[in-house]
Amino acid sequence: MTRLDAEAMVTSNDGLADDPLADDRPAGGDRPADDRPAGDDVVLRLAGVVKTFPGVRALDGVRLEVRAGEVHCLLGQNGAGKSTLIKVLSGVYRPDDGDIVWQGRHVHLANPQAAMKAGIATIYQELDLVDDLSVAENIYIGQEPHRAGFVRRGEMRRGAGEILTRLGHPEIPVGAEVGRLPAAAKQIVSMGRALSRDAKLLIMDEPSAVLAQDEVSNLFRVVRDLTAQGIAVIYISHRLEEVREIGDRVTVLKDGRTSAVNLDARSTPTRDLVSRMTGRTIEYVFPPRPPEPTRRGEPLLLVDRITRRGEFEDVSLTIHSGEIVGIAGLVGSGRSELLETIYGARRPDAGRVLSNGRPLRPGDVAAAVRAGLGMAPEERKSQALLLGEPVYRNITLATFRRFAAAGFTRSARERAAAAAVADGLQLRPRDVDRAVGTLSGGNQQKVVVGRWLLGDVSLLLLDEPTRGVDVGARAELYQMIRRLADDGVGILLVSSEVPEVLGLSDRVLVMREGRLVHQASAEELDEDSVLDLVMAGSLLEGDRV
Repeated sequence: MTRLDAEAMVTSNDGLADDPLADDRPAGGDRPADDRPAGDDVVLRLAGVVKTFPGVRALDGVRLEVRAGEVHCLLGQNGAGKSTLIKVLSGVYRPDDGDIVWQGRHVHLANPQAAMKAGIATIYQELDLVDDLSVAENIYIGQEPHRAGFVRRGEMRRGAGEILTRLGHPEIPVGAEVGRLPAAAKQIVSMGRALSRDAKLLIMDEPSAVLAQDEVSNLFRVVRDLTAQGIAVIYISHRLEEVREIGDRVTVLKDGRTSAVNLDARSTPTRDLVSRMTGRTIEYVFPPRPPEPTRRGEPLLLVDRITRRGEFEDVSLTIHSGEIVGIAGLVGSGRSELLETIYGARRPDAGRVLSNGRPLRPGDVAAAVRAGLGMAPEERKSQALLLGEPVYRNITLATFRRFAAAGFTRSARERAAAAAVADGLQLRPRDVDRAVGTLSGGNQQKVVVGRWLLGDVSLLLLDEPTRGVDVGARAELYQMIRRLADDGVGILLVSSEVPEVLGLSDRVLVMREGRLVHQASAEELDEDSVLDLVMAGSLLEGDRV
């Protein structure tokens, strides 16, 4: 969510019409997307919705039908139009054409306040909470109860407590600063804000992306409680197993158009869903592994018993040239902190890191980059990209000095080098002058990885490389990672998805509660055995990590 959108959510309602629905004609004429008569339980129906930006038709006649009390899953590749559709429904964008029928009336949602007043609330993937404010203040932000010009804080805290109880989380302290809460609690606070506005439709964009498995189960419980109360949910996820578990019906977008509507979430074969999202059937997502003798080259990285108190302890590992090593573990097991410490973004309390046999200076990112290390962090938007800058500048960020001379930037050379990388990565669109923030998640991730292709990187650290990336772009990223390994680059990657770790890696390390508890060839492990180790593993006798 942009800063402008966030500010719009907390402004007063001055200047708004009392009724946010600018057009109250009775709905009629259009049939629901599955050609069944629209009953009273249909709260939202879209027909022929179009949204065009300069040079891009983001939505091209989209159809959608959502019923009260259901979880309607919205699927599609990055760039399929899901984000644009969300912003149309939340009042951020106004469609160029088409009908939006909300609770039986044709409506025009002029802005985010109008959507919220109508009962449509959106929880974005990147939560729009204010870390320095309390839980109660975040829940009631922009609609604080007041009298005679003074906020009634006691009433606000009581109301927040009642909402959290309704969500099944009375243990969340209403006076706590939101910035100090774990990710799962922040999700609940965002849902509480929606309920404080009497939402009838809750749009959830990748809500499980930052949650551990037990937190996802709790999220699903809360969603089921809300739908039992008649609240409709539009649920967006790239994880098809979640769609099976929580969804009732599915609509698929492809290239801004509706590829399929009202599919049964539990019975529709995965092959059909993938085919409708991509226009092709992806049978073999992971590239083949090379034979074992050709897989390992010389040792590139040696991590020798490094420790960061409270995060991980006594970790040792080795990465060889041309080898992909994956780390499996729960969120909070210390995986990301380990990668950041190896890269120099965090300073260890004990131990050492050696690159090509030479010790790296602790806590020094520049030294790590000079030694040939590169990193794609978990939060690409906040940690890796300059969203307002063009694609070419983001690609050349780590090698910028080679394009400067006598205090001036040689922009033509910079653009040409970035364009060559973009072509090799099959970046879409390939316009390197375009702001990187306008790209889909999968293409943004390609930019982050591609940045290191311009340098002399010998070891690449990847933290959740396919988070928020659709199935088609994932396959392309997997191919890219394997090509880098084939060229002799060592890869150390972290992923919350066990099948991804097993399918992409040559060797797997299992991490639990800050310690490495097991290591083995990926071919010797399966998903069940890794999950057993992740949940209750212990260091096995003879393991050498």
